[in-house]
Amino acid sequence: MKSIAIFCGASSGHHPVYREAAQALGSLFAQKGIRLVYGGGKVGLMGTIADAVLAHGGEVVGVIPQSLVDMEVAHQGLTQLHVVQTMHERKALMAAESDAFVAMPGGFGTFDEFCEIVTWNQLRIIQKPAALFNVNGYFNPFLQMLDQAVTEGFLKAEHKSNLIISDQSQDLLTQLLHHAPVITQKWVDFNRI
Repeated sequence: MKSIAIFCGASSGHHPVYREAAQALGSLFAQKGIRLVYGGGKVGLMGTIADAVLAHGGEVVGVIPQSLVDMEVAHQGLTQLHVVQTMHERKALMAAESDAFVAMPGGFGTFDEFCEIVTWNQLRIIQKPAALFNVNGYFNPFLQMLDQAVTEGFLKAEHKSNLIISDQSQDLLTQLLHHAPVITQKWVDFNRI
């Protein structure tokens, strides 16, 4: 595993624990020689994790739409910065550049990006591990919602069980490196539809 995408907030949240977790994960990426792929911003947890990877000699690839560059939120000190036109292009390029995905605390954008990747895995558009870095129990309500979706018959239990969940950076990375998704159903060839 050479590259991991992080989805996280353009805000740092109200508690220092979120920034501390981003710094710890970024440092770990650099130590393990894992390239960070992320949304290209210099603000919030996005900027924090990018700065941590860079500070420890690691590589960081940012992917950012031109509209955010125009708002002056692009990180200009990255190893590589791809400027794209749309959010759809951003997500597709991040997916192509990454071997796995981690969501840290964030808002609508983080949930959108993570849920799209999980859906792509479910549909076998990609087969790459996806994880929730559950810092401070941030994702607990989301996980309860997924349990409800399983209970009500809208989500298969094996798809939920494919998610990696941890509140510790080292454990999260270890699980990502050793994860094999559970696939029990026959898949449709979407290229033939």
